[in-house]
Amino acid sequence: MTDRDWPWPVGAATGIGSLPGTDIAEAQRIVLGELPALPHLPELPARGPGADLIGRTAGLLAELPVELYAGRWRVAPRPGKDLRRARDLMERDLDQLAEQAEEYAGTIKIQAGGPLTLAASLELPIGGRMLRDPGAVRDLAGSLAEGLRNHVDAVARRVPRARVLLQLDEPSLPTVLAGRIPTESGLGTYRVMESEVARTLLHGVIEAAGVPTVVHCCAPEVPLELIRSAGAVGVALDLSRVTELDPLGEALDAGLGLLAGAAPTAPPSGAASTASPSGGPATPSASGAPTSAQVADRVRGLWDRLGFPRAQLAEQVVVTPTCGLAGATPAYLRAVMAACRDAGRRLAEV
Repeated sequence: MTDRDWPWPVGAATGIGSLPGTDIAEAQRIVLGELPALPHLPELPARGPGADLIGRTAGLLAELPVELYAGRWRVAPRPGKDLRRARDLMERDLDQLAEQAEEYAGTIKIQAGGPLTLAASLELPIGGRMLRDPGAVRDLAGSLAEGLRNHVDAVARRVPRARVLLQLDEPSLPTVLAGRIPTESGLGTYRVMESEVARTLLHGVIEAAGVPTVVHCCAPEVPLELIRSAGAVGVALDLSRVTELDPLGEALDAGLGLLAGAAPTAPPSGAASTASPSGGPATPSASGAPTSAQVADRVRGLWDRLGFPRAQLAEQVVVTPTCGLAGATPAYLRAVMAACRDAGRRLAEV
């Protein structure tokens, strides 16, 4: 296994991105308080269009305006109110980050949609996903690369002592590669994108961003070697969807870091979500969240099955929930963040 300087501290935990609610100040306070080793810039999709993954990322695109049409984001002839709203929300989020984390000196993670997921979601002005036009996809990736470079710079200016870690969300990557993205009629699918084309697009965006980048995909059949060879420093996975250990073991052995999604985004059906008797945040047992020991055991069990030495575990792996927490209750949110945080610390106690 390759020794390297990982862009996160030993025994770290973080969130995937989305949180419940509409109050960015409160969301930022929770993240900084519960995940101090590797906080992330919260995303609050409940605020509506422009706060969702696609709209939020589309607002970062350079010289490629977008608009909402029939509930979908599409390329627009000129900037309009929908684009202004997305950009205003992001500016508000970054201002809040600067206010609360101006003196923070560790690593901060920010998130944006990746080029393949964006191509599978954004529509052309004439209709149809951008995915249908290879030239449009290349232009989109170039616009995203420039936009993310500017976004990283904006974050760095607001938290000048911090190190920025970028997460590219690519939930559609496996379906794009498999040619399973449906056309608008639902009667067909868009053609398969060759792996080398996808790798080149992803690499261009990662290289342009200029900071360590992880790729998040909570779908099955994640193309780990493509992600590693595109220049990502790590991959964020839902461990419950890992069915084949060999590809993951090979990627980790080749030097890919792992953001291990080990805590469910919602409690088991029927679990109570109540505050502690003292009136403080709910305990894991009250909220239905797993304990830190359970989360740590899940990560450690996978690592042991892969056959890697435990001494490397807390350096190469970051503990996370399985995906975003936009649907979580306030009690579960705090409890699952605490469980991940304390699980990371447990893994560091070799």
